[in-house]
Amino acid sequence: MVKHRFFTLDVFTDVPFAGNQLAVFPDAQGMPENQLQAIAREFNLSETVFVYPPVDPANTALVRIFTPATELPFAGHPTIGTAVLLASLRRVKRRGGKAQVVLEEGVGAVPVEVGFSGSVPTWAQLTVAKLPEGGPPPPGSVELAAAISLEPADLDAAMQPAAFSCGVPYLFVPLRDRAALASAGLDMGAWRAALADFWAPDLFLFTRDVEQPGSNFHARMFAPLLGVPEDPATGSAVAAFAGYLAASERLADGRHSWRVEQGFDMGRPSILELESDVRDGIVYTVRVGGNAVIVSEGELRLS
Repeated sequence: MVKHRFFTLDVFTDVPFAGNQLAVFPDAQGMPENQLQAIAREFNLSETVFVYPPVDPANTALVRIFTPATELPFAGHPTIGTAVLLASLRRVKRRGGKAQVVLEEGVGAVPVEVGFSGSVPTWAQLTVAKLPEGGPPPPGSVELAAAISLEPADLDAAMQPAAFSCGVPYLFVPLRDRAALASAGLDMGAWRAALADFWAPDLFLFTRDVEQPGSNFHARMFAPLLGVPEDPATGSAVAAFAGYLAASERLADGRHSWRVEQGFDMGRPSILELESDVRDGIVYTVRVGGNAVIVSEGELRLS
């Protein structure tokens, strides 16, 4: 019987039992390759991370990220949570009140800056390795509304649905208010007909009708093909959201920042901080940040 240490964290929150849950195995070398997906399914969280020595010794670690159904080339809350955990385990050096982490992921090397509260790592901000790219036009409003159990009038007519990706594609669908957002839910038959074969089958629904002062958007995310019926906080989607906002709002050159609420309707309130730098109308840097807290530590036993 071989024991493998793991930690769980709550990410995009500064208190336990909120945000998005994450399991991390900080020493995954030697774990059976053919059991990684089964282990992620056993934990049944949005993602489980396995940490290995880096290919490039200049980087901090190589990470593999699994949902209960598949492996991902990039994900936001696993990147944030893993960086905070590795800083907590003192696997990176702290300089000037911060630590610099570089995680090798499927999309490439992802730099992460970790912040501290006293001696405790509490916050991290990643810079995407792959900038947002737009996808093909989505289905029409009638098909989209049906897929999320709403009426076309529930969509925000001031903004158009569009697909973007920073490694994982999402379809961004603006809704008129929080009432419409709270009422949304996947109609699997309509979703399969309209979106199962679309370039971006995962849905990021959002509205400008927010819960907290200082926030810009309130969101929900559904990813049935990833084995995630609804996600409390989706950093990879918020990263790609920078591309959507640049295209839909014709952003001026300079730095832009937004605060996104997610997970409130699930009882897992999460706050994601998004920044993008724009030059000549093009996004050339995207950063996603938030808090993370370690919740538990344990051992997985494999024969």
